[in-house]
Amino acid sequence: MLKRTVVAMALMASLFAAPAAAQNITAPAPPVPTGIKVDSVMVHSAAVEGNLEGNSADRNAMVVLPASYAKNPKRRYPVVYYLHGFAIDGRNFYNFMHVPEAVDHNAKAGREFIVVVPDTLTKLGGSMYSSSVTTGDFQRFVAKDLVAYIDSHYRTIARREGRGLAGHSMGGYGTWVIGMRYPEMFNAIYAQSACCGSPRVETVESAQKLSSVPIEQGVKGDFGTRAALSSMVAWSPNPKNPPYFADPPFKDGKVDPLVMALWANNSPLAMIPSHVWELRSYKAIGSDVGTKDGLIKDDTAIHEMLDRQGVANTWATYEGTHVDHIAQRFDEVVLPFFAQNLAMK
Repeated sequence: MLKRTVVAMALMASLFAAPAAAQNITAPAPPVPTGIKVDSVMVHSAAVEGNLEGNSADRNAMVVLPASYAKNPKRRYPVVYYLHGFAIDGRNFYNFMHVPEAVDHNAKAGREFIVVVPDTLTKLGGSMYSSSVTTGDFQRFVAKDLVAYIDSHYRTIARREGRGLAGHSMGGYGTWVIGMRYPEMFNAIYAQSACCGSPRVETVESAQKLSSVPIEQGVKGDFGTRAALSSMVAWSPNPKNPPYFADPPFKDGKVDPLVMALWANNSPLAMIPSHVWELRSYKAIGSDVGTKDGLIKDDTAIHEMLDRQGVANTWATYEGTHVDHIAQRFDEVVLPFFAQNLAMK
């Protein structure tokens, strides 16, 4: 089962490229170490209410508490918000990443966190962690609604210094864009194998093909088709253009330059120069990618853009594909990174 899951998740490396399985990715539940408590909560999001795609405003989140949480009723804890990728929901991402074991391992080393894994799965397979009247404002969901819920229901360090934001693949993309648009909410960010770094481009042929997909086929389509359509509804929403309620990239026999500009406006690489001050306000920024990951070019470009703009950042590559070692690195690299850069009391 786990082998099949790894193979399926490896398809994320070709996000927006070759067709893959259309079904949502599943993973077996991980063991929960003794003393670790896991809550599955429902968070109502005003930011997602009323979206045209019909995505639920009630979002599940997995909340993992260290063993000491129950033993120290007056103690407050930093929180790491961890964002999942495309075509997988929050619970299965939590499963795949073995989050309870990572929390336990780090706690035993003196690095204690609450880790929250929210679900942003949508009708087409992923929110793109974007702000769209079509899909809902999932940026505000994460940065405002989710944070407010966790701060009001758990003993958190309820200020910027006590919060970190991380994610993998589409979640890594979400880490960049939410981090740039809501810098006041988090003290440190870490993007693992982030997708969608460069502005998306289309040929006349690909734009025409994407613009002609019936919605019934789009909802049930292959991985690449659903990912492209999810980008369209997230980045070029149009409430007056059903059935997708979005503007496609093809118009009057050519690629629509306005739609391309709207998509570029949501590209981390294009956003960085106009968000330098927000990025410089972070105590720490980190990112990494596998050397055999198809996203390495874009992720390297983001790191180099940060360097050019004078934004301090930690950057690493490691031997691996899009999913090799990511759970291990969350445990051994990402959480220790936050231990160094979040308030621990």
